[in-house]
Amino acid sequence: MALSDLIPPESVLGMLNASNRKQALQMLSEAAAAKLGMDSRIIFDAVMDRERLGSTGVGDGVAIPHARLEGLPHVFGLFARLKSPVDFDSIDGRPIDLVFLLLAPQDSSAEHLKALARVSRVFRREDIREGLRTTETRDGMAALLTREMDSNAA
Repeated sequence: MALSDLIPPESVLGMLNASNRKQALQMLSEAAAAKLGMDSRIIFDAVMDRERLGSTGVGDGVAIPHARLEGLPHVFGLFARLKSPVDFDSIDGRPIDLVFLLLAPQDSSAEHLKALARVSRVFRREDIREGLRTTETRDGMAALLTREMDSNAA
């Protein structure tokens, strides 16, 4: 599966105005719920349960919150750049401004881990992170993100 299928352009939110981690996750959960036709509280609770196990702030200003959900038909991704970085208890102690929410069906451990690995590989690249930070439009971010994710799909 190409990750452009995981995160179509309409799943790139552009700029998100959140003042803390919880608010960012709540806003992402609401956006995901609207796109998936699910209850945002179920998504938010699952994501927060995962965050309680350990922060999904992976360093370099990036967070990849993720959760598995009962009733979700397929792996789903959503990306946002925060207007102002927020504390995410990241492994490097830096605040985050790039957030990729990854949701997967409850019974899809292998698919979930493969998608998480792909997303992680993309965000390890400094040129991609900087490109996402300097691109002014949602469409520009979507083009950059999906092009890079597809080229890293192998």
